Amino acid sequence: MTQDQMTPPTGPEDVGDSRLRNLLIALSAAVLAVVLFFGVRGQTQSPSLTALATASVPLDTALANGQPTLLEFYADWCTSCQAMAADMAALKQQYQEVNFVMLNVDNTKWLPEISRFGVDGIPHFVFINRSGEALANAIGQQPRTIMAGDLTALAAGQALPEQQLSGQVSMFTAETQPRGSDDPRSHGGRPAGAL
Repeated sequence: MTQDQMTPPTGPEDVGDSRLRNLLIALSAAVLAVVLFFGVRGQTQSPSLTALATASVPLDTALANGQPTLLEFYADWCTSCQAMAADMAALKQQYQEVNFVMLNVDNTKWLPEISRFGVDGIPHFVFINRSGEALANAIGQQPRTIMAGDLTALAAGQALPEQQLSGQVSMFTAETQPRGSDDPRSHGGRPAGAL
């Protein structure tokens, strides 16, 4: 290395070139960071249970419109439900002739349905034909191919190939009565004096 190569820039042109180069490097790094952030975020984001529930058909509409229905009992804290969210979103897109209804077991409004269908583990799926008759249950995390086979048969009005399936579940015990208070500080406890 010669003495000229080791000396820092001293002239105004050398300082300006150095600043411009540093600015371009900083801008390139910022653009790259933004692209990576949104690229990674877009690849790993799967549908949330809340988004699926919001987009689901209301129960009373599903039971009145003459289409086959898949009821899913779920909870936001249920890891098996979360694991199936992406598959359920894809199945909903594939089987648009089937009502997809999601009922949150933490909402005491659904106690009659929880009792009627004997929900004690989630996710709990109930396949209902066009006449409103429950044909089969699938309890716990299910492979997408199994769900697709049953949904194909349900949409066609045929016997479901898989019935009474059990997979990995999140245990759930329904309250027998609606809570006296929806105060989140109660942590699910009963009001004083309740048995």
